[in-house]
Amino acid sequence: MKRCYYFPGCSMAATGKGYQQSIDAVARKIGLELVAIPDWNCCGATAAHTMNERMALALPARNLARAEQDGGGMEIAVACAACYSRMQYARQAVLSSPEKRAEIEAIIDMPCSGSNPVISFLELFSRPELMEAVQAKLTKNLNGLKVACYYGCLTSRPSAIARPDDPENPMQMDRIVALTGAEPVAWDFKTECCGASHQVDAPKAAQPLIHRILTNAREHGADCIVTACPLCALNLDMRQSKIMETFGGDYALPVYQFTELLALCMGVHPRDFGLHTHFTPAVGLMRNALKKGGDQA
Repeated sequence: MKRCYYFPGCSMAATGKGYQQSIDAVARKIGLELVAIPDWNCCGATAAHTMNERMALALPARNLARAEQDGGGMEIAVACAACYSRMQYARQAVLSSPEKRAEIEAIIDMPCSGSNPVISFLELFSRPELMEAVQAKLTKNLNGLKVACYYGCLTSRPSAIARPDDPENPMQMDRIVALTGAEPVAWDFKTECCGASHQVDAPKAAQPLIHRILTNAREHGADCIVTACPLCALNLDMRQSKIMETFGGDYALPVYQFTELLALCMGVHPRDFGLHTHFTPAVGLMRNALKKGGDQA
């Protein structure tokens, strides 16, 4: 049906393995061919955080260059919000400044024109043709399930790089999730930062960010949180028990990738994408929701 390059990023074979498996399952169902960029490398997010600008641009630019060398002008779909941001920064640098392009090409020792458009998975799956393809493969529904769609910061900011449909109230994920019959709730923290890697190096400063996100989602009636980023999902899921210990309360909010919900409603078994491996128990809520929802009308 559609063919595009795919940049998985480092986490998709480790902490984001379930996300990758659900992406693969959904892609197979709808006939989406994801072609991994040959010999891809880290997106440069770590270099960006250490303010090494040359490395932070050269690393993602090399991926752009490898896609060009492969000979196709296809779009590059990126599943991770941080990877998407870095790839967009690099492409913009190459396209907007001949001097910067020359500097980057000298570092990576290959030409890089930025000819391959970079898109997020939310942009890809929110396109009408893919939404129609997804809808056609749904056999079950999640009617009655209330979800908080969490975009985080890098899928919406800066708007010139992220290109969201609305930087303050993005709705792409909401529309995709609604295909399953689940109800996206209106809430206040859908684009707030989860702390990213600062949950590791500065937890005292970063933990309140997760606390506010979880609290607000629960206060607005969400049964769970849905994301589109492996790091955001890891922070909200793995660190949830520690946040409860530190701040009190009992969130008990399972965290899912949006493709996990799609896979479930397409009849994919939860173990096929590791739903049982989530830190906050995630199988029971989905099992009950699917039972209540029944088959797709």
